[in-house]
Amino acid sequence: MSKPGEKVARQAEERLNRVAESVREKFDEITERRFNDKMSDSRFAEKIKNGLFADQVDHGVDKGRIDARRRQEEARRGGSPA
Repeated sequence: MSKPGEKVARQAEERLNRVAESVREKFDEITERRFNDKMSDSRFAEKIKNGLFADQVDHGVDKGRIDARRRQEEARRGGSPA
């Protein structure tokens, strides 16, 4: 015989799994729709086809590296890491 809380825990887990699946489906539906909307914009699609975005740098990566180096330097000096 199972413990009294096991049945409740199993039911709660099943409900959470159903909610998570529903959220995933809705997220996929929304993001797919937005992606398709952007791709249907002929100007955007033409830019991709012509490779106009291929040489653009993600400046966020550079900023992240600079911030990490700054935190390391501050940590070496005994300063606050944040």
